Amino acid sequence: MMKAMLTCLGCAALLASCAPTLTAPTLGGIVNAGTGQEGVVTFQPGTLGASAGSTLGANNVTLQIGGQTYTGRAALLDTAVVFPARAAFELGFGFGSGAWNPGADWIWGSRLRTPPTPQATLRTGNLIAKTAGPVPLTLTCSLQVDASEHGIGDCLGSDGARYAMQF
Repeated sequence: MMKAMLTCLGCAALLASCAPTLTAPTLGGIVNAGTGQEGVVTFQPGTLGASAGSTLGANNVTLQIGGQTYTGRAALLDTAVVFPARAAFELGFGFGSGAWNPGADWIWGSRLRTPPTPQATLRTGNLIAKTAGPVPLTLTCSLQVDASEHGIGDCLGSDGARYAMQF
């Protein structure tokens, strides 16, 4: 009985190791700047990541505001890296003696350098979404996303309404 139980446990562990890793979608909020009406924005897994695929393909974002459901696609630009110039001053000194040099020597020196210190900036992108139906409503949004896949956005609806987004 114990041997059968351990075999089943081993099989379950093997199957679990082969299973794909599932990640949850990123959820956020969206608010109509004029009316204060709130909604929910859902980014599919991988949409906000550093390797967020092509701009063509299936929709990867859903927005629900009031009774309207918008679906669309977000596209982000690659991470920009900035190398600011930071001055570094180094000063060194020492004392040396050896068989090759019977006398003692004092050694000193200094240098000024500007090492590159990479600092990632925010990724920027946009989102275009629309409702279904014969006369669709559209939203166009500008996004800013940080390395932890959180961000903000400003949207404009085809009806002139302005929205603010956080995720």
